[in-house]
Amino acid sequence: MELPVDASRLRADIEANAEFGRIEDGDSETRGRTNRTGTEANRAARDRLVARFEDAGLDIAVDAVGNLLGTWTADSADPDAAPVVSGSHLDSVPEGGIFDGPLGVYAALEAVRAMQDAGVEPDRPVAVVGFTEEEGGTFGNGLLGSAVATGELAAEDALGLTSADEIDGLVAGETLGEALDRIGYRGDDAVEPATWEAFYELHIEQDTVLETADADAGVVTTITGITHCEATIEGEANHAGATAMGDRTDALAAASEFVLDVEAAANEVVERDSDSAVGTVGSLSVSPNATNVVPGRVDAGVDVRDVESESMETIVAAARDSLDRLERERGVETSIERPFDVAPTPMSERLRKAAHDAADEAGRTAIDLHSGAAHDAMRVARVTDASLLFAPSRDGVSHNPREWTDWEDCAAATEVLAGAVARSAGATAQSGGEE
Repeated sequence: MELPVDASRLRADIEANAEFGRIEDGDSETRGRTNRTGTEANRAARDRLVARFEDAGLDIAVDAVGNLLGTWTADSADPDAAPVVSGSHLDSVPEGGIFDGPLGVYAALEAVRAMQDAGVEPDRPVAVVGFTEEEGGTFGNGLLGSAVATGELAAEDALGLTSADEIDGLVAGETLGEALDRIGYRGDDAVEPATWEAFYELHIEQDTVLETADADAGVVTTITGITHCEATIEGEANHAGATAMGDRTDALAAASEFVLDVEAAANEVVERDSDSAVGTVGSLSVSPNATNVVPGRVDAGVDVRDVESESMETIVAAARDSLDRLERERGVETSIERPFDVAPTPMSERLRKAAHDAADEAGRTAIDLHSGAAHDAMRVARVTDASLLFAPSRDGVSHNPREWTDWEDCAAATEVLAGAVARSAGATAQSGGEE
């Protein structure tokens, strides 16, 4: 079954979406956007996607937290059968790139249009989803729309989350519910991945594995687990000039050892157990944060990730051991909490095989790899079969206006996606074609 995608149509969709929240930085070599949930840019992006759904003859649903679903039910399909769904998200980080999220949404739509253009006849409905607030930072910590859709987060709790920012129509203190009401995307339809036959998400890789291998697409084996820890180190604030070195209980000096201990633990795990493990102390809040005061308190944010739960636990245990040592040796008081913990998520072997088969039939090269970043597919995988596919990223840059995936690479990965979706939907060519 040949499903050639319309590369120019896909490019036009992504470029049009890039205008919503476009960053004007005067650099012709970069293209960035800021498209945050509840902003006018986000409204415009949603409006355009809905219009494109309508152009393709899709039935449109919007749920309580603004998740968008467009469903194509071909004449050949059983309308009561569980649908095959693909998609991603429209929102971005502040000053992000134009491909992260929108490629997955519009590639999913292009997969439907390619099936329609080729006259294939699926047994199941095929749908495109745009999840709300994948990036986080405006309302919640990320993956919000898919968390609600899969039942991991109550819609009422999500709708009560507030924004701290005032930008592009978004009001500081405004709840997600109020923001969605304002932009017209607080719906009452059901978007329920537990009722789906399968879910595919195409995303830019955000690394250089595909670029180095000169591969057209990546088929993810496992999405990394993620743990966030919040460590507190308390010493004694005192005058930087009048306090002798031997009389200090410097919280920042202790914290510097903690940072290095976490790094050392991660390096040891990589060398001994898992080369995909990472450990990062990515944030420090120093109090009172004055040049002439010995720091009295430091709050540190720790990010630990791997595709193996055991290696994550090893790094977290090393962080706890480091704090215990600092209490003994430096006289500080410490505490650590673990407010966010997501286990590694394996992708469906059935759907991975469908993706590899689609790549072979399309004459595209696809390789296995893992994902070091979180994606909506990891939420959906908890309630139905899910697969995450990657397109190459130039230099691995992402969450940055320099983020770039060549248009030819977008089209090639979309061909793989389209073939995989068609297989999972039981699609066959029209009479006279080849299956």
